[in-house]
Amino acid sequence: MEQNNNDNPLKSPVIQEIIMSNRIGAIAVILAKKLDIDNVKALKLFYESKTCSRLHDKSTGLYLYSDLYIVDDFLMEMENV
Repeated sequence: MEQNNNDNPLKSPVIQEIIMSNRIGAIAVILAKKLDIDNVKALKLFYESKTCSRLHDKSTGLYLYSDLYIVDDFLMEMENV
């Protein structure tokens, strides 16, 4: 029996935003370690990036990729700036 999306709490926009915030925090921690910078600075850099914009844009599909892939994507973006 198929479950209606309205009955699935994981489809809630609030829950989706919590999940995305958690992922971005994890990405920032990985970036901070790789770049040897403060977590807050890594978070700021990521939030200001095109990679972060693409992550929030569901049409890009970037949200389907792993945190490490997204970190690598961000690092490539920074190399080309």
